[in-house]
Amino acid sequence: MPEQIIELLIDKVIEAGLIEERDRIYARNQILGLLKLDAFTNSPVLEENATIPHLLNQLIDNAVKRGVIGGALDEREQLDAQLMNVFLPKPSEINHHFKQLYQVDPTKATDYFYQLSQVSNYIQTERIAKNIHYKTNTSYGEMDITINLSKPEKDPEQIKREREMKHDVQYPTCLLCIENEGYMGRTGHPARSNHRIIDLTLAGESWFFQYSPYVYYNEHSIVLAKEHRPMVISKYTFARLLDFVQQFPHYFIGSNADLPIVGGSILSHDHYQAGHYTFAMTVAEDAFHFTLDPFPEIRASVLNWPMSVIRLRHQDPDQLVHAGDHILTAWRNYSDERVDLIAYTEGRPHNTITPIARQNQGVFELDLVLRNNRTTAEYPDGLFHPHQDVHHIKKENIGLIEVMGLAVLPPRLRTELDQVKNYLLGQSNSVKDYHQQWAMQLKQTYSNVNQQNIDHIIEQALAEKFVKVLEDSGVFKTNTIGREAFKRFLKTLNS
Repeated sequence: MPEQIIELLIDKVIEAGLIEERDRIYARNQILGLLKLDAFTNSPVLEENATIPHLLNQLIDNAVKRGVIGGALDEREQLDAQLMNVFLPKPSEINHHFKQLYQVDPTKATDYFYQLSQVSNYIQTERIAKNIHYKTNTSYGEMDITINLSKPEKDPEQIKREREMKHDVQYPTCLLCIENEGYMGRTGHPARSNHRIIDLTLAGESWFFQYSPYVYYNEHSIVLAKEHRPMVISKYTFARLLDFVQQFPHYFIGSNADLPIVGGSILSHDHYQAGHYTFAMTVAEDAFHFTLDPFPEIRASVLNWPMSVIRLRHQDPDQLVHAGDHILTAWRNYSDERVDLIAYTEGRPHNTITPIARQNQGVFELDLVLRNNRTTAEYPDGLFHPHQDVHHIKKENIGLIEVMGLAVLPPRLRTELDQVKNYLLGQSNSVKDYHQQWAMQLKQTYSNVNQQNIDHIIEQALAEKFVKVLEDSGVFKTNTIGREAFKRFLKTLNS
């Protein structure tokens, strides 16, 4: 009966600390209204270990069965968000409590908001748990490999609805705009009734802080500009990133690049990604140091990393802002045709930077990952982009998360890798065409494949493919020719 599920849901929400017992009747009546139930009969609540997402699904299934909503994905998610919104404080109340906790300890403030975002089912914890995730040692450190299974597949009815939808609605302006806070959702635009955002000031400008509904790492968050404006990497980017890690020293923050191919999936709204996590690139060793003459007090190095990364270290973040701008300005216009590096073609810029900032034992670090998005006849998807021989694993843009050493791989790999495993075990020849060459190479490499070692073999092979993805994306390769080319660029910084 829905009454029992409603009461159990309220019990769970009280246990989680979202509301108090005094709020039970109010919350119950709000839920009854959303579910189009006119009456309520008290009945014993069955003892269940069901989670909040599981109970929400039961209520939504019941609503579909009674014709309250249709069964399409967008309708289900809208009701899901509305039900949880019943239990949430207003944005101003959350911001007030966040600021109170921040005065005690910034970590306490983010812990509170992260827990709230999970319990409210805004962060899709049960869906995220479906992801396949592991760490594997490589020559560049311990890489994170994730096969993304968390986002639900759209059913035919949902796809039909989106195709028939008129595309003249311009509110919210985009998926990242502040107008999404509390937005009920519509076909083609996600439900955000249970979405809350924290106000920030970065380098004197209004910004906002939220968590990603599909976190790829611990406390995966998004920092977004109040103004809807395109992504731009500039001196002001470095100032905002370093201001953020001054305010939240336990977090890193970084930005996708601002050009297609090497940028992220949303270039229309200026935003960054942050979190409380240590990536392989974070702890990468220095390959070599160099002197930055205009900033002699800054410790500058090139990292031992498959992509081309300059790391700047100093206790004064302002020094890093100016040094970062100096390097960005030089890089925007730098060409070296000996290694196919061209800054402009027909007036179109190709060079940009993926920046990351953090504090490390009281010292500020600014990582500048050099990027170039030029395409050629041989590499139409991008010269410094995953090449065709790794497209069977990863063809999509290499954004901030991948740059730091976390592979976000497509869900198709779950079944396709099982086929490769069966092939190596001699149990099947059913392997996708685009995996066949890889599978044959693995069979030649590993002569003693069995049930005990097959998972390790595939995990290691997948990590090595991801390393190749990153090496393809590096503008200066890690070989002798690439290192010499990198040093030629570094010399220009002192001229």
